[in-house]
Amino acid sequence: MALAALAASGCGVVGGGEGAGNQGSERNVNMQQASDRADEILDATLAAVRPGVEARRGPSTDGICTDFKNDATGAGQVVRRRYVVTVISPERRGSFVGVVERHWKAQGYEITAVRPNKEKPAIFANAPEGFQLTVEIGYRGQAFFTVASNCVTESEVVEPDREPFDPDSPEATGLPYIESPFWSADTPVPSPSGGAG
Repeated sequence: MALAALAASGCGVVGGGEGAGNQGSERNVNMQQASDRADEILDATLAAVRPGVEARRGPSTDGICTDFKNDATGAGQVVRRRYVVTVISPERRGSFVGVVERHWKAQGYEITAVRPNKEKPAIFANAPEGFQLTVEIGYRGQAFFTVASNCVTESEVVEPDREPFDPDSPEATGLPYIESPFWSADTPVPSPSGGAG
């Protein structure tokens, strides 16, 4: 599944490249605090999407950061995810990731890469706190959001609750199933003005 591919984000390089001095600046944050902040980023990002979409909490990942000898460093990384169950049509996918990109820029996040693919566009960004952010459109127009922390102080992490669902429901397929009059429409988003850009 696409979520598994997003999990392989690596550890120790998220915060930048100045070695121990840079990593040490993140040691005042532990894994639980990083997890809480990642959830805040995801919630704020989804709240910025208008019209709104239905999203669910995806699987979380908590891992220990190791050095070049594969020894524990006393640090760990967290990854938090959301997946959208609203269908994003091919005609609206670029607009969807564009909304997210504008929100991230407004928050002061650095856009590091853009995949301008009509079927499966994606945006990648870094937040000042050392988080890596991704929004990616996958199979059948499903949007996936991922926020990965850098290596922070190792600590216990409370696994966030995930809403149960009926195994006979459309959601059990793991695919988007909610049709939106706006995001699922088969026409491009109308220009806000008739003038040339």
